[in-house]
Amino acid sequence: MAAEGGGKEMNEIKTQFTTREGVYKLLTHSEYSRPNRVPFNSQGSNPVKVSFVNVNDQSGNGDRICFNVGRELYFYIYKGVRKAADLSKPIDKRIYKGTQPTCHDFNHLTATAESVSLLVGFSAGQVQLIDPIKKETSKLFNEERLIDKSRVTCVKWVPGSESLFLVSHASGSMYLYNVEHTCGTTAPHYQLLKQGENYSVHTCKSKSTRNPLLKWTVGEGALNEFAFSPDGKFLACVSQDGFLRVFNFDAVELHGTMKSYFGGLLCVCWSPDGKYIVAGGEDDLVTVWSFLDCRVIARGHGHKSWVSVVAFDHYTTSVEESDPMEFSGSDEDFQDQMIHFGRDRANSTQSRLSKRNSTDSRPVSVTYRFGSVGQDTQLCLWDLTEDILFPHLPLSRTRTHTNVMNATSPPAGATIITNTPSNATNGNNSGANTPGMNSLSTTLPRSNSLPHSAGSGGGIGSGIMDSAIATGVSKFATLSLHDRKERHHEKDHKRNHSMGHISSKSSDKLNLLTKTKTDPAKTLGTLLCPRMEDVPLLEPLICKKIAHERLTVLIFLEDCLVTACQEGFICTWARPGKVGLLSSQNQASSPSGTVV
Repeated sequence: MAAEGGGKEMNEIKTQFTTREGVYKLLTHSEYSRPNRVPFNSQGSNPVKVSFVNVNDQSGNGDRICFNVGRELYFYIYKGVRKAADLSKPIDKRIYKGTQPTCHDFNHLTATAESVSLLVGFSAGQVQLIDPIKKETSKLFNEERLIDKSRVTCVKWVPGSESLFLVSHASGSMYLYNVEHTCGTTAPHYQLLKQGENYSVHTCKSKSTRNPLLKWTVGEGALNEFAFSPDGKFLACVSQDGFLRVFNFDAVELHGTMKSYFGGLLCVCWSPDGKYIVAGGEDDLVTVWSFLDCRVIARGHGHKSWVSVVAFDHYTTSVEESDPMEFSGSDEDFQDQMIHFGRDRANSTQSRLSKRNSTDSRPVSVTYRFGSVGQDTQLCLWDLTEDILFPHLPLSRTRTHTNVMNATSPPAGATIITNTPSNATNGNNSGANTPGMNSLSTTLPRSNSLPHSAGSGGGIGSGIMDSAIATGVSKFATLSLHDRKERHHEKDHKRNHSMGHISSKSSDKLNLLTKTKTDPAKTLGTLLCPRMEDVPLLEPLICKKIAHERLTVLIFLEDCLVTACQEGFICTWARPGKVGLLSSQNQASSPSGTVV
């Protein structure tokens, strides 16, 4: 079937693509699927999802993969680029009746070669805690569907915790659970803890501590996905009402919001340093939002249908040092703009980002790499470069693949207008640097950059400590979440410094909130949702059709990237130079019918 107006070539499924790093190649022998390898009839089924965990196996092959296809859930040893997949030997396989798995997440803190804790969300609203190594089912949450009857859309362990996890539903609600507590035999009763613009948070009113510990009601329609910041302190949520909402998770306060160009937002992710959030959805766009500045700084257009997954590539995101003579500003100006993280692999990511406070004064050229997949069956890769992030600074080298439409960046030394009024979308947040909803000035450069800030948007440091949750609203308000284990202690942690220097009157915020509540027409042209011509428009580095059915997974690993489509095929794409042993041993015996 030829693509419209494009002939056969436009509809060809690609098995390799090239970027500046080299050639990425599909490893046909590393494909995971149901054991019979028959394409799954995806009509009416929930999206195929993939989760990874490393169990520190002494054999050196500690990666494990979990994926759902229809009513089935599989757990395999993941051999990646090293060896061909053996689908005949799943470690665990489960088939569910009356409901389907919709999402899952491993607890990386507790994983060992003998035991892993896997949360699985279901289409009927339940959440199951299983151990696919021991083949045990330890607990079922919301079993009687007394807490929420709608589909589970996302489930994640709270970073740094061995027992707390967060679940979102198609109802628009999120619930905080503790695996040690029961859900009770009656429907929970709630008491208001905090309320703001289009969100409220309730505690569970009970004589004894029970699940859920907290209930969040966010926006209108389904809450499609959420993601914790790298330091675990902030939570980004995207909803069917088209809003990105970013909360301070510990304080249960709204930090900032963004509105899609149109339609719902379906997916969200954080940059490795917590400074930027990318969201995608039904407007076919990827939107880059600045955590520090609380505003859209770029959009990317490459997909022809809804964007289903966005993800940053921690291993390709890079910094290049430049000649100090190329920088024309003061040392103080430059220090405000420096971002320190390198090309190392990463557990890598957390340790290298902590170097941002280095006294090294050489200029850096930063490139964030992220990717997206969509219902158009296409994979797009994007580079977010310093000409978008800092357009008022002289570039250290020529950039490509970035279209700032007809706007040009102001020359070095030009005056940059930055807006820092009260946040029109902030509820009970005090002291956060969040811009308001004033219409964008016609004099504002379309590639306007972040204002200078010495702080960072999300330092990598502590995780939430697993602790007992006290009863009573007064004790419960803190959730004991501030008692964090310093698992990755960073003495230079400065996240709070970036948020505490701007404040506004609560009354002013509330007045603004009532004026701009939910009318999408009134948000277009504001900082919530700039017009297309008011922000830079990114072009993808590559945009390739890689599947027959809509894509539902994109995960970046050290040696490869992993994609999955609704037919139930999980594909491994070797990074440049990483094909290695698998290629030499197995590609010679590759079947002649390999898709090209």
